Amino acid sequence: MRKYRGALLPLLFVSGTGIAQARETHDEQLWVNVTALGSVRGALIYHAEIQPRIGGGLSRLDQLMLRVGLGVKLSNSLSVYQGYARVRTPVEGGARPDTLEDRSFQQISWKLSPRFSSRTRLEQRWISTGSDVGWRLREMVRYALPLSSHAGPQDVKALGWVEGFVALNDTNVGARQGFDRVRTFIGAEVPVGGKSALEIGYMNQLVKQRTRSDTMDHVASISLFLRQ
Repeated sequence: MRKYRGALLPLLFVSGTGIAQARETHDEQLWVNVTALGSVRGALIYHAEIQPRIGGGLSRLDQLMLRVGLGVKLSNSLSVYQGYARVRTPVEGGARPDTLEDRSFQQISWKLSPRFSSRTRLEQRWISTGSDVGWRLREMVRYALPLSSHAGPQDVKALGWVEGFVALNDTNVGARQGFDRVRTFIGAEVPVGGKSALEIGYMNQLVKQRTRSDTMDHVASISLFLRQ
């Protein structure tokens, strides 16, 4: 039996993957993000972003997000923010009005080392299809590895991050307390002048669904960060 164990393991992996895929609905998407960030005055900082998301096999606008935040830089490695986002989700076929969301959030950004950083975000969500306020916690960890042995600010970096989402309460718009989704990204950070950078790569998003099969999105992700 031992001599066949090595051959059986790949078959078990492929079989398990097939079972997992059978339980999920897959979609190919494109997310584009343009974010401006910098200093207002002294320790006061800001960020503002626009993010269209194309889904349905790249056939339609799935979501449009506008997000702004005002924060305080407590040190070179630690910043805190209060922010607001407006999210519009078109309904496919136009059978009913678009879903609108107003979102308040509090954020802690922490640079642990030149390569490693984290972001913790607490959100309060008001969605037009219900009256409850949804509370959600998000945690991201990010790692950037310079590809040159003589690392400098204009060097390309290999980039990876993962972000987990946890719903903190049930709501009448469909949220259920517990694991909500996880996003995993792998790609590159490319300097585009000054402190600005382009992050481009592949993102996988697994979304937990309560009344139907889970969804897995395969996303081409392009993010431009314009740093003051």
